[in-house]
Amino acid sequence: MSPFGTLTLRPLDPFTDAQVIHPWVTHPRSVFWPMWGARLHEVERAYMHVAAEEHHDAFVGLRDGEPAFLVERHDPRHAEPVGSYEPEPGDVGLRFLVAPDADRDPGFGQAALTTVLEHLFADPRTVRVVVEADAADHRAQELHEVAGFVAAYEVERPEQHGLLSLCTRERFEAAAVRRAVAARPALTAARP
Repeated sequence: MSPFGTLTLRPLDPFTDAQVIHPWVTHPRSVFWPMWGARLHEVERAYMHVAAEEHHDAFVGLRDGEPAFLVERHDPRHAEPVGSYEPEPGDVGLRFLVAPDADRDPGFGQAALTTVLEHLFADPRTVRVVVEADAADHRAQELHEVAGFVAAYEVERPEQHGLLSLCTRERFEAAAVRRAVAARPALTAARP
């Protein structure tokens, strides 16, 4: 359990969850999410499409059973090419969004992302996790870096200038150790 309660994932149901996630993906803080500005029926249709795809799925992240973050997982080998990045076997693509009201708790985004990465790396076939963030989305880049991602490629799209970052299992585990060490209380001076 995290300091934020029990964090879990469940498959997203486009019909029942579209109403929950629509305010998240259209919130001003979600300006970098690909569905920003979408209408409810467009969000529902987009996730119906995701549910029908063989190499793409979506999850709702729960905090003590209540929806708090959104996750998309895909196989980059079956996605639109991204700049000079060449997907390798074992790469898993990730999109991640914290609900705006849940994001008010300092550290919650990191705890939620850690839960997602633990879930992805629990599959022994996962070698690297790949995320893309808009170059102007400094909050996402910082969140990714703390989790162990390293920026690897610049991505030019008509609608954005992005950074593609990669995280191996080893980098994720090393980042978790660094965070645990940093969170420990400072040791008191030794007695004489």
